[in-house]
Amino acid sequence: MQPPDLNTLAQFVAVARHLNFRRAAAELAMSPSTLSERIRELEARLGVRLLNRNTRSTSLTEEGERLLDRTRDAIAVLEGAAAALGIAPDAPLTGRIRINGPAPAIELRLMPLVASFLAAHPGVRVEAVSEGDLVDVVERGFDAGLRYDEALAQDMVAVRLGPDQRMVVAAAPGYLARHGLPATPEDLSRHSCIGHVFGSGTRLPWSFEKNGRAMDLRPEGRLAVNSTAAALVAARAGHGLIYAFDDYLAADLASGQLVQVLDDWTPPFPGPSLYFTERRLMPPALRAFIDHVKAHAPRS
Repeated sequence: MQPPDLNTLAQFVAVARHLNFRRAAAELAMSPSTLSERIRELEARLGVRLLNRNTRSTSLTEEGERLLDRTRDAIAVLEGAAAALGIAPDAPLTGRIRINGPAPAIELRLMPLVASFLAAHPGVRVEAVSEGDLVDVVERGFDAGLRYDEALAQDMVAVRLGPDQRMVVAAAPGYLARHGLPATPEDLSRHSCIGHVFGSGTRLPWSFEKNGRAMDLRPEGRLAVNSTAAALVAARAGHGLIYAFDDYLAADLASGQLVQVLDDWTPPFPGPSLYFTERRLMPPALRAFIDHVKAHAPRS
C-alpha cells in the first residue's frame, strides 16, 4: 500500500477538526467537492472508512479517530517547521489562532489582549469561541483554551491573563427596599435570585467564603438566563438578585442603579489562564500571541 502524502493527511485533519466539508474546504482554499473526493481517495488507499457522512452531519469513525490522533500533532509540527523556515525575520506574521473558553474570561480578560495583538499583527486572524460547557480544546481543534483554576493535563502549560477577579451579589434599590438585605448566604432562600443556566440545564452555583467557611448554593428563582447581559436587564428592573463578575456590574454599582450585598462573603479568586500544549515547533502566530500575553497581561 502506498502511504498517503502529507497534503492529503493535512486535508483529512482539517475535515476532522471542522466536521464540515464546506468550512474545511474554505480553510484549505479548495472546493468542497474536490476535498470530498480527496478524502474518498484516502479512504480507498487505506482500505478503511474514516468518516461517517450524510446530508446533515459528518463524524469520525473509530479508524478516523485513530488516524487523527496519530497525525494531528505531526502535521502541526511540520507546518510550524515549514513556517519558521519560510518566514523572514522582518516578514509580517500570518495565520489563525482558535481559542475556546467561558464567556466572562473571553470578554473581560482575553479580548483586550486580542485587540492589542491584532493591532500589531494585521495578518493574523483570531477566533474566540464560548460554548458554555467545558470542552477538550485539543480534541475540538482549538489552539488554546481559557480556564479558571481547573486541573490541567500534564502536557498543558498555563499563562495567567491578569490579576484576581471577584464575584458580586447585587440588586436594585427598589428590590432591596421591598425585600430587605440578605445578611448571610442562607438568607438567599427567601429572595428572588436570577440564576445562570447552561444549555445542559445545569445552574451555575453561587460560591461564598468567609472566615474559612466556604459554600456553594444554587438559589432557586423564577428567572434563569444564560447571559450576564440578560441578567443585568432583569436586575436593573428589580426582578431579583444578580450574581456576576464585578467588572460587569462596576458601572451600575457606581451609579447606584444596583447595590452590592453580602460583600464580606465574596472574596477575590485567581483570574483565568490561557492554556495550551507546549510544543517545540509551535505555529508562529500562536507563539507570538503567547509572548504577547506574557508581556502585556495586567498584573494588578
